[in-house]
Amino acid sequence: MPLLQVEDLRTSFHTRSGVTRAVDGVSFAIERGETLGLVGESGSGKSVTCYSLMGLVPQPPGRIEGGRALFDGTDLLNCTPAEARAIRGKRLAMIFQDPMTSLNPYLRIGEQLIEPLLIHERIGRHEALARGVEMLAAVGIAEPERRLRQYPHEFSGGMRQRVMIAMALITKPELLIADEPTTALDVTVQAQILELIQRLQRESGMAVIFITHDLAVVSGLCDRVQVMYAGRIVERAPTRPLFAQPRHPYTRALQRSIPALQPKGETLYTIPGLPPDLSKPFAGCPFAPRCDAAIDSCHRESTVLRAVCAHHESACLRVQRGEI
Repeated sequence: MPLLQVEDLRTSFHTRSGVTRAVDGVSFAIERGETLGLVGESGSGKSVTCYSLMGLVPQPPGRIEGGRALFDGTDLLNCTPAEARAIRGKRLAMIFQDPMTSLNPYLRIGEQLIEPLLIHERIGRHEALARGVEMLAAVGIAEPERRLRQYPHEFSGGMRQRVMIAMALITKPELLIADEPTTALDVTVQAQILELIQRLQRESGMAVIFITHDLAVVSGLCDRVQVMYAGRIVERAPTRPLFAQPRHPYTRALQRSIPALQPKGETLYTIPGLPPDLSKPFAGCPFAPRCDAAIDSCHRESTVLRAVCAHHESACLRVQRGEI
């Protein structure tokens, strides 16, 4: 049985300008010890998918319209507040994308770092602070004893990001959701953090959902990858087959957009057009208006994620027919 089984998750935002279908029928599973990459452009629904699992979608305007998210047998979307509190922050943790808005500017770093231990493990303050020092050192912060007594404004952006990572990992969760965890870090610290996450996986069997725009990180870290566009999963496969032979035009376009793969001296490739307005209904494939392989049927026929070969699924009609 998977550690997390998400079925037909639908999350919308009800505003004056209409209903935005941010997550539209997303289903996936993740096993213990596995790393699942979640990639796609900004606004594709990656973060909202995970915020829905964590109970962090603001209601209103957000609303979870349907679906299930079974975490070790408990439905995160329909459980009691007490059941949710016992899981979130302890067994299920998240590294947030923006540390400046996630840390409380009025509390010292130490108070925020050890809070999950005091709530979930109910250990003494002295022991919690000792573990806090260990975790700050593990994420590469020098003089951790002194840093515990400081406030967030005394840290650089990269150091605040490392504090967020330490807060998520300090309870040794069974599932870690990492939302762009290394965006504010330089390459050497990024490698250190990724190695730390991998080491904890080996020691505890922790599963990881890794949200990122960095396809290079995904290719070296993740076991499987799912590509999201317009609130839907458009391709899903083990990492190596997905990068070696992508089966959706959107995935191919993302790969073509990597600057390091561009011929020197030529204009960098960009995906034409813009993502669709999710507050308005559209027919056919959501990527069709931007796709250079689209034909008339792509603009009319609805798309469904289907297997196109072993362990490889695609929502492209032409790929499913064997035309491209």
